[in-house]
Amino acid sequence: MELGDAARSGPGPAVGALLPRLLLLLLLPQLLGRGLRAAASASASSSRAVADDSSAMEELATEKEAEESHRQDSVSLLTFILLLTLTILTIWLFKHRRVRFLHETGLAMIYGLIVGVILRYSTPATSGHDKSLSCTQEDRAFSTLLVNVSGKFFEYTLKGEISPGKINSVEQNDMLRKVTFDPEVFFNILLPPIIFHAGYSLKKRHFFRNLGSILAYAFLGTAVSCFIIGNLMYGVVKLMKMVGQLSDKFYYTDCLFFGAIISATDPVTVLAIFNELHADVDLYALLFGESVLNDAVAIVLSSSIVAYQPAGLNTHAFDAAAFFKSVGIFLGIFSGSFTMGAVTGVVTALVTKFTKLHCFPLLETALFFLMSWSTFLLAEACGFTGVVAVLFCGITQAHYTYNNLSVESRSRTKQLFEVLHFLAENFIFSYMGLALFTFQKHVFSPIFIIGAFVAIFLGRAAHIYPLSFFLNLGRRHKIGWNFQHMMMFSGLRGAMAFALAIRDTASYARQMMFTTTLLIVFFTVWIIGGGTTPMLSWLNIRVGVDPDQDPPPNNDSFQVLQGDGPDSARGNRTKQESAWIFRLWYSFDHNYLKPILTHSGPPLTTTLPAWCGLLARCLTSPQVYDNQEPLREEDSDFILTEGDLTLTYGDSTVTANGSSGSHTASTSLEGGRRTKSNSEEVLERDLGMEDPKVSSRGTRLVFPLEDNA
Repeated sequence: MELGDAARSGPGPAVGALLPRLLLLLLLPQLLGRGLRAAASASASSSRAVADDSSAMEELATEKEAEESHRQDSVSLLTFILLLTLTILTIWLFKHRRVRFLHETGLAMIYGLIVGVILRYSTPATSGHDKSLSCTQEDRAFSTLLVNVSGKFFEYTLKGEISPGKINSVEQNDMLRKVTFDPEVFFNILLPPIIFHAGYSLKKRHFFRNLGSILAYAFLGTAVSCFIIGNLMYGVVKLMKMVGQLSDKFYYTDCLFFGAIISATDPVTVLAIFNELHADVDLYALLFGESVLNDAVAIVLSSSIVAYQPAGLNTHAFDAAAFFKSVGIFLGIFSGSFTMGAVTGVVTALVTKFTKLHCFPLLETALFFLMSWSTFLLAEACGFTGVVAVLFCGITQAHYTYNNLSVESRSRTKQLFEVLHFLAENFIFSYMGLALFTFQKHVFSPIFIIGAFVAIFLGRAAHIYPLSFFLNLGRRHKIGWNFQHMMMFSGLRGAMAFALAIRDTASYARQMMFTTTLLIVFFTVWIIGGGTTPMLSWLNIRVGVDPDQDPPPNNDSFQVLQGDGPDSARGNRTKQESAWIFRLWYSFDHNYLKPILTHSGPPLTTTLPAWCGLLARCLTSPQVYDNQEPLREEDSDFILTEGDLTLTYGDSTVTANGSSGSHTASTSLEGGRRTKSNSEEVLERDLGMEDPKVSSRGTRLVFPLEDNA
């Protein structure tokens, strides 16, 4: 009965209690999954928040580092600007007080030394090196390295090799690192205006009068000096090895390389004093021409020595084939660089001639500047030498393009490159003083330094005196002993030797070369430069000479052409001497190149054959026919000859007669009046004549040259 009642009444209390439990068991996995997912989501959110905070902190640290680096860059540049400013003010004081014992470049080096000492010993270390990582599986260094740090990639660039003995003394001062410039800055930014200004401001008259001697000193002299210094320094290196003072490899080719870079003379101090005192113009031309060209020769010679690669295992042994290959490289690089510089100058001349850029002087000056600077970079990009290219570009621009520029552009380009040359040169000398204390890889070797001083002295003497002896055999105006002694004394080293030495300081040998070069520059600029004025007095060299005045006549070197009248003594002109090399191309240049590239010279219709009439009319500028005051050619003024010269340009005939000792010039113009222009009066004064009348149209009276070297 009870059982039946229970069955009829449905499930009992035990079954009812089980249902919630069963439901809980069924829902528990889902509830647990949701809880776990919520917990995981909360954990992920927390992790993302931490990661975001860490990333924000890293970005903030990176921004602070970039800001600090920018501040240090500004401070380093400000340091050099203040150095230049202080140098300029001190130069003014020296010029005002007529102080000549220290040149501006030496002054810049002193200020650089002072700042270098301050930076070296007063600024604390601001960075450190945590640890060094070993990459023993790699057999070479990489220029760029990507490092994975906790999943983040960082890029590192190669700074250079560090010897094992100096691994713990690596520079840890960020400020000193900032003031250590990349060597390419010197080559691509600072050297071009210095070299271009040397060519653009060249006094062509005196330069070409002594061209043969200048080429002999620059090419033969530099080669002789290089090999003498290289061989002497190889003996010094052998001595260092014997006494145990050589801690790494130093090959014979390294010695020749040192001989090449240290043969680059830079008598900037001497030439500046010559210019201030108006010293003898021929001595100035010899020293200036040699220094300009031998810089170009030295850099090409050093490149050829680096390219010397003998066949076989011993890459430093003598190999005739490799030697002649290096000679071919030298000739190829020099001729290619020369051609590239001349072609760039010719292109600029054509652009300025056949366009109306002279109507916009600002655009004209900007184009001239860019074309000139791009010559250096173009030569370097093509594997040539930018120094040679920009030098001959400057000479070509001065000879041709300058005649096409407007009056404003002529003044602007002269002043622009003069200012750039001044700032760049003083910047380099300031950096030299700074580098003595801030450069990280100095190798001081007393034996090598003393040997280098002796070697450069003997090398300078071995090419000045013998070459002067042989040159005097063919010169009418001899290079006197006092000139030779002054040239020997003036063999200073400067910006070019420093730039070549600092360009590669990776090896032990190159580091020793750089340190020695720096000390040689200091000594020559301070000691030899400071002794220039006493040396001029001791050697009895003329000072106070007008650059346009001829040297004094004597029986051995000059013939005086007497004029008529009581005042003829003051109007005497000496027969100018000129190199036969210049004489060979002068007529071609005057009759063809000048009319094609400039607005001056005779019309091409009178110099080219008749069948070239159309081409001549297209290339000849209308100004040639219309200009009554032709442009003055500095390289052809004062050029006299014993023979007669007759030039006929259409209706104008110009003749000159120098056979009787008095010179006359006459011109007959059909259907026109005889007038005398300002340029003709200047020409008469140049020739020392008062009475004769000179008239010309579209040309000037130009004479060939006589041999001098």
